[in-house]
Amino acid sequence: MTVISDKALKSSLKTADKIIPPRLYLLTNDDAIEVLLTKLEAAFATGLIGLIQIRRKQVLAQVNGNEQLHDEALQIIALAQAYKVPVVINDDLDLAVKLGVGVHLGQGDGDVRIAKQQLALNQIIGRTCHYDGELIKEAQRDGASYAAMGAIFASSTKPKANTISRQQLVAGCQLGIDKGIDICVIGGLTAENIKQLLGLPITYIAVVGDIMDLPVERIAERCQQWQQALDDWQAPT
Repeated sequence: MTVISDKALKSSLKTADKIIPPRLYLLTNDDAIEVLLTKLEAAFATGLIGLIQIRRKQVLAQVNGNEQLHDEALQIIALAQAYKVPVVINDDLDLAVKLGVGVHLGQGDGDVRIAKQQLALNQIIGRTCHYDGELIKEAQRDGASYAAMGAIFASSTKPKANTISRQQLVAGCQLGIDKGIDICVIGGLTAENIKQLLGLPITYIAVVGDIMDLPVERIAERCQQWQQALDDWQAPT
């Protein structure tokens, strides 16, 4: 990936009237479905969640995992629709098509071009791109809505994931501007460490543990802390 500095990125953003703060992109965890739905409703009710991904690895590992995921997804989608939050399914295009929602595809987990053909025009298609500029370009060419970069930090979900450098992230953000594809960041992000990314042209901040690992009664407060962090978003100085 071409080396691009924060200064060069700032120059690219000069013409923008204002930097639009990212939206919070929530990923489900493996709580029991009753607990999960209660947590999701607490988060959705804050109005801060811009996208939800259904990702239920432990459910899928069960004998009747696919059937159970289908039933749970219906409940999650109904809740998300009540709060007007778009939905994507992790790595399962067939289920996404069946349920009429978007999809997030990891590298090797499906073809973005096929997803584009099979899903409705308004559905979101995400692609994992790590730190690779060529993968970001490919995602854009194939019709993905966003390219996911990370891991930004180590996380409880993927403690051994390779983290990307600031330089790689800035270069990816520049490609997002140049190619016209949204950038999503993922990996160990919290309402505190997100301040290290302030001002970058990011569309989605993907979060799991920092919100979903909390008890239900603390989720609204944590979302408010995220709101405060996002209110400070501005161009790099």
